[in-house]
Amino acid sequence: MFGSVSLDAGIVLFAAVLGVVLVLYGLSALWWLFEVVVLSRGWRRDSEFEWGLEDVQIRILTVDAEQVVQGTVDTVPDAIDDVRVIAEKPMQIDGATVHVVPDSFECAATNKGRALEWASRTLSCEREYVCYLDEDTLVTEFTGVPDADIVQFTERPVYTGSWLAYCCEVFRVGYQFEQFGFHRLRYPLYAWGGGVAIRSSLEDQLGWDVETITEDTNFVWRAARKYDVTFRVVDTRFRNQAPPSLKAMFRQRRRWISGSLRDDGILPLSYRPLYFTRVFAWACSPAIPIALLVSPFMPGTVALPSVLDPLSILLGVVLVVYICCGLWAYRMRPLLWPVFMLATPIAVVLHAVGAAWGVLSPVDEFEVTEKVTPTTLESVHPSLENGDIAAHNGTERLLGDRESRSDEADIEQPLVQK
Repeated sequence: MFGSVSLDAGIVLFAAVLGVVLVLYGLSALWWLFEVVVLSRGWRRDSEFEWGLEDVQIRILTVDAEQVVQGTVDTVPDAIDDVRVIAEKPMQIDGATVHVVPDSFECAATNKGRALEWASRTLSCEREYVCYLDEDTLVTEFTGVPDADIVQFTERPVYTGSWLAYCCEVFRVGYQFEQFGFHRLRYPLYAWGGGVAIRSSLEDQLGWDVETITEDTNFVWRAARKYDVTFRVVDTRFRNQAPPSLKAMFRQRRRWISGSLRDDGILPLSYRPLYFTRVFAWACSPAIPIALLVSPFMPGTVALPSVLDPLSILLGVVLVVYICCGLWAYRMRPLLWPVFMLATPIAVVLHAVGAAWGVLSPVDEFEVTEKVTPTTLESVHPSLENGDIAAHNGTERLLGDRESRSDEADIEQPLVQK
């Protein structure tokens, strides 16, 4: 009898904890829906760009990935004639001026932030905007910049060898549809530094000299706190690389969460409950597939499962909505949609591992995610041929019409190989 009572108590406790997690995730999901449905209205009003490519200076940050950076430089539109590579070691890059951060340079910022601060202090910029790219960013559909202080270009990571990591990226890109509503927020909730244009006068005033491992989001939050900045999103879908392995993805997510939690003091009190709910929901999102699996098997005498069943089903539908948004952003062919939707529970769990790791054991050091060379990228994509990246004009979609007919044929090969 006592064993039965103890078992029932344990089930109730488990159900209660699971219920709290689901409620918090539900609140985060409601906010996401509000951003996408309500706040995102009007984001396309800047379809006519006030600033042309001649008003942009490109800066690419790297340690020493020479071949990867060359691929990025090759995709920069010809109309942009001021391309700078900020590196830790000397390298030869065609079409760009390479600047090496001297070992003697000292500031409060470290790693990537140190390079950003050195560049902002040292390099002159006569253009209206400085556009920052990651070393692996392949520029697409870049034709101009709207008149805003900070302009975020959307991303679309490409497959690099791990189908599961790629699937997680499709899920993440779907969730990032909320960025279309950030122009109505005083504090955009995050930024992607691999495709962001910053008004050069704003960078001169604010700088990068702070200790952080998420420099992009940190800069946006500090700018919003100190100035009345404007933020816009341009849906260009720059192509960056998905992590080549699950281990690399876990470490990447861990760094993102660790840096954001460390910098959350920049946010005003009114934003922190929302932000913490989002972080908590991300780290605990595997609770949804768990609830869907276990709630039907809980004893009928336990009251909570009767609430968990509809809630977990509803949130499961929300997860499918996220992945569907990602599939739409990727222009994935309908034939592949069922495969990704069936893989959604796995993607949710794997996507949360690094976030949970960052919450439980935050990291203090910046770690560069492993990248592959353009040659390797072309070899794993049936829709890419040798030399396509070097020949790409960044004002167009990558592969143009051929990609429209077989877009994401690059994912069919890894699916077959599985």
